[in-house]
Amino acid sequence: MIDATPMPGHPIAWAMVGGGQDSQIGPVHRSAAQRDHGLQLVAGAFDIDPVRGRQFGERLGLDAQRCYADYRAMFEAEARRPDGIRAVSIATPNNTHFEICRAALLAGLHVVCEKPLCFTTAEALQLLELSRASRRIVGVAYGYAGHQLMEQAREMVAQGELGEIRIVQMQFSHGFHSEAVEAASAAARWRMDPAHAGPSYVLGDLGTHPLYLSQLVLPGLEIERLMCSRQSFIGSRAPLEDNALALMQYRGGAMGYLWACAVNSGSMHGQRLRVIGSKASLEWWDEHPNQLRHEIQGRPAQVLDRGMDYLHPAARQEDRIGAGHAEGLFEAWANLYRRFALAMHATDRGDSLALGKIRYPDIQAGVEGVRWVENCVRSADAGGVWIDYR
Repeated sequence: MIDATPMPGHPIAWAMVGGGQDSQIGPVHRSAAQRDHGLQLVAGAFDIDPVRGRQFGERLGLDAQRCYADYRAMFEAEARRPDGIRAVSIATPNNTHFEICRAALLAGLHVVCEKPLCFTTAEALQLLELSRASRRIVGVAYGYAGHQLMEQAREMVAQGELGEIRIVQMQFSHGFHSEAVEAASAAARWRMDPAHAGPSYVLGDLGTHPLYLSQLVLPGLEIERLMCSRQSFIGSRAPLEDNALALMQYRGGAMGYLWACAVNSGSMHGQRLRVIGSKASLEWWDEHPNQLRHEIQGRPAQVLDRGMDYLHPAARQEDRIGAGHAEGLFEAWANLYRRFALAMHATDRGDSLALGKIRYPDIQAGVEGVRWVENCVRSADAGGVWIDYR
């Protein structure tokens, strides 16, 4: 159990690019990163408007001199300081991720980046090579992976409790964009603009979340072929989709289905992962993240609860409060940032053994998310045909 005592070692001096005033995700990053005292916010380039960004940083309690006009100025100035930053989180629109992440790695910084890392697999592979060459980690903000019952599901699959894996059902389908909300919301508008969002909307913004959860729980499954169909039910969003369905054939014969949607009217969040085996099935729903449904053929369904002694040790080590109390998104993100901080410390001291024991969404996970979106778009734009995955 994590008992709120500070992590070993000094907090890592940390900065943010983006995540400023009116940002939805910025407060989540800041709360999660500093929960266990693994990172400490000391600088930022929070806003495209330098004055507004400086004022925001000062409201956070930062030195005005460390609230920068842009990320380039921040990386250069911090590199000259003896107490300069060692890590940065990127919480900006998608079209900026590649250049900021690249610049951060070249500046010798560890990176936590919102997904997607970039727009193309070729760019993602550049970041992978740069991460290796600079010996710096890149973590990807797949925050739902921090829910402990993901570890329980992974262990149950690994121990053969489900039998042979046959079907993986994934979805992230909310209804909050079932109307053209972007007309009055700048925060929504950029997500539906190809210049800022890239080649997709819901595939990249929503679909990659359950995709990563499936990869976490089922690390042995590899996509062999894929078929995707996507639609723009709000016509002004074309060519970007607000609904998409991807079918995946895995090596060995298992099948995967992923539905990503922002026009599922009435749905609050709708992110689910269901793994179906020859003996049993597991299902997790992020609106009820403290429960994992376990269904064995011919027996009554079981609901496994977070924090209980019958769970695998890996599913209990990040509990922050006893069983029965609900833990939510902020706790999941804090677990993830704790792992990021541990990985940064291990990397800095060259401890490859410790690093190998820390499971977190890394640069390779970021590459695979970009690759999947790219293949989905390729299939959909060819008329929804089966394509070889590459």
